[in-house]
Amino acid sequence: MNEDILFDALGPRAKARLRTVSILCGLVLTAIVVALLVQLGLAGQLDLDRWAMLADGPILGFLLQGLWMTLVVGLVSTALSVVLGVFLALGRLSRTRWLGIPSATVIEFFRAMPLLLILFFFMFGLPLLGVRIPLFWQLVLAIVAHAGAIFAEIVRAGILAIGRGQSEAGKAIGLRHWEVMAFVVLPQAARALTPALVSQMVRVIKESSLGYVVGLAELLNNGKVLSEFSGNFIQAYVGVGVIYIVVNILLSRLAERLAERKGTVKPQLQERS
Repeated sequence: MNEDILFDALGPRAKARLRTVSILCGLVLTAIVVALLVQLGLAGQLDLDRWAMLADGPILGFLLQGLWMTLVVGLVSTALSVVLGVFLALGRLSRTRWLGIPSATVIEFFRAMPLLLILFFFMFGLPLLGVRIPLFWQLVLAIVAHAGAIFAEIVRAGILAIGRGQSEAGKAIGLRHWEVMAFVVLPQAARALTPALVSQMVRVIKESSLGYVVGLAELLNNGKVLSEFSGNFIQAYVGVGVIYIVVNILLSRLAERLAERKGTVKPQLQERS
């Protein structure tokens, strides 16, 4: 959407005020960062000996093991969330009320529930009911319940964005409603929604940091163990934060590349037509 539709173009005075405010904010932030670095330096937190542990082989391997578990949780949770999201989206779009109403209820319920509260249910609620599952699946199922509802709305929006002509064409050649969805509408929606799904995967990976709550040996939990073992809390958590940033930047770039690739396909198709 063009920004000019929502906002008028800035005039010379508004641009000057905006530039002044930006410079002042930049100076304030710079001063805060400098003050923090000075305070850390006086406390000895900037000594190279403290930061050298992040380059130590065993310690780095310990963090990478946590990163591997984080990626496994993220990939498994994303795959299951996408499957759940597709079924919930199709259920909500169903013409039968006995599918549409329960699907809509499940989606709205889990979208509104905090992920931590859902995780507490799998941690403490299921054992009270006599159901015990491994720590890995406690975290994964909690994420899937929350992210699946969000994926459902993404998939539903993608399906509704496909022109009705596609569905009508499928029905014209004798396909049933579910066959049209499976073979005509969903493949087109999935291609259009790939960048959004990858962006949501970034969020799922960040949500996997709640593994420290259940004691799963993922990245944040390993960082916590490292900080308690070494006593270098700032260095351990900064190292963990840098790893999260690198992984999320790579996934975000992947989403951008997929979006660019999707954008270059349409002109080619238009030229051929």
